[in-house]
Amino acid sequence: MRHLLRLTSFALALAALPAAAQTAAPVELRILAINDFHGNLRPPPGGIRINDPEDKAKKVMVAAGGAEYMATLVKQLREGHKNTIFVAAGDLIGASPFLSAMFHDEPSIESLSMMGLAITSVGNHEFDEGKTELLRMQNGSCHPEDGCQGPRPFTGAKFHYLAASTIETATGKSVLPPYEIREFEGIPVAFIGLALKETAGIVSPSGIAGLEFRDEAETVNALVPQLKAQGVEAIVVLIHQGGEPSGDYNECPAITGPIVDIVKKFDRAVDVVVSGHTHRAYVCDIDGRLVTSGDKYGTLVTAIDLKLDPATRDIVSARAENVIVANASLAKDPEQTALIDAYDKLSAPIANRPAGSVTQTLSRSPNDAGESALGDVIADAQLAATRDAKDGSAVIALTNPGGIRTDIVPKENGAVSYGELFASQPFRNRLVTMTLSGSQLKDMLEQQWLDPKRPRILQVSIGFSYSWDASKPIGERVMADKMTLNGKPIEPGTGYRVTVNDYLAVGGDGFTVAKQGASPQYGGYDADALFAFFKAHGPIGPLPPTRILRVN
Repeated sequence: MRHLLRLTSFALALAALPAAAQTAAPVELRILAINDFHGNLRPPPGGIRINDPEDKAKKVMVAAGGAEYMATLVKQLREGHKNTIFVAAGDLIGASPFLSAMFHDEPSIESLSMMGLAITSVGNHEFDEGKTELLRMQNGSCHPEDGCQGPRPFTGAKFHYLAASTIETATGKSVLPPYEIREFEGIPVAFIGLALKETAGIVSPSGIAGLEFRDEAETVNALVPQLKAQGVEAIVVLIHQGGEPSGDYNECPAITGPIVDIVKKFDRAVDVVVSGHTHRAYVCDIDGRLVTSGDKYGTLVTAIDLKLDPATRDIVSARAENVIVANASLAKDPEQTALIDAYDKLSAPIANRPAGSVTQTLSRSPNDAGESALGDVIADAQLAATRDAKDGSAVIALTNPGGIRTDIVPKENGAVSYGELFASQPFRNRLVTMTLSGSQLKDMLEQQWLDPKRPRILQVSIGFSYSWDASKPIGERVMADKMTLNGKPIEPGTGYRVTVNDYLAVGGDGFTVAKQGASPQYGGYDADALFAFFKAHGPIGPLPPTRILRVN
């Protein structure tokens, strides 16, 4: 009866309104979105790969990206739209090129703030330097160890980070606000931001101590009643998780991946989902909801056009288009140019130092066994840096593939700079040499398949080799009798000095066996080891991929 009285009261109130108010035109809202910028202030090498407009069976590369061009496109996409907001779906920083990483990504935070970014979810890479550093990105202040290095004091992001599913275990509250409500012509729209549930397994455990990453769908669904109690009907989710489509950048055939099941579990109140993490571009309809993603490194801006019903205050129409940040057709934004120049003036003398040369591109792409040309070189560099007794007496070096971010591409005459080497390893991890027994080493290699959908094959140094059998159960794939060091079998009970980076040393990427290592000795940084290796050995080229062998 109370429900009927409320409906009757609402109907009477509606009847008393002028006819024009009852039939008011929808409020239009344009949302501009990006994801996985990763500090690419300059256009990334290669731009974006799309279907050839002249022949859909072929692919072409389009020069795209860069903060100067993106800022111009964002301004253009705002024009003619009364209501706009610029949002993101995480990984704006972390795994960044030297220009941003040298300053702990402060330049990228400043750049996106200048563009008018309003809201973003946290991604896993926002935690690369830990919770405290993420909060510094939001609030500002000098770096606790390196101090103020930039051309001006760092005042923090002008945009707001959201982290609905990232919970402080001591308080039960989210480490950052879970959502933000913005009003457009009197209609509230809620933006919920959250990281992927698997964040804890792909970042350094020490940086997220005391944090819990909860289920994405359960988190969102629990917030819906709170939002509705505040009069919110229009809900947009910014989630750092994504999918793998097979089509072009504005298509969505046969999309797979975690985002599909997550969206299907969302409360029906969720209307639009802006996703990321997988570095793919798509515009999808999943379970009746618009789901988008804008590639990576700032090559695309997603323009999402919504219509909001003034009566129901809900989204009644949603469509989207991924727009290429095309360098050939966009002017450079002068404010962004000035920002980049100011930081470049400070970083260029270091970044432009000659490192050596390569005979051809060193690719990070693995073969069927999991070995890559660049992975070989990086592992060899880390072994060389820690082989001497004073540096750790290492005989083996292992490095995680996720820490290798870009190919090393030669310039004229094969020349390579420090900045280019740094871009391939931008996390600035310290090297740690420890003692592992032969059996522990095998156990650590078995952890490469803990996530069957995303194996993480460690790259190994020269002299060490092993075979693995893809037909065997997880935990039994590494063939113990095929593990050798300089041609001799690895003995289960013998101790070996093994170098890893400090991310792996604390169990990063699920390699918890590394935490059992005895007598750890800390050394220099991974990028510096690679620089020294290039200076001492050159020119460098790919070696035959014979270290990791796959059976079946």
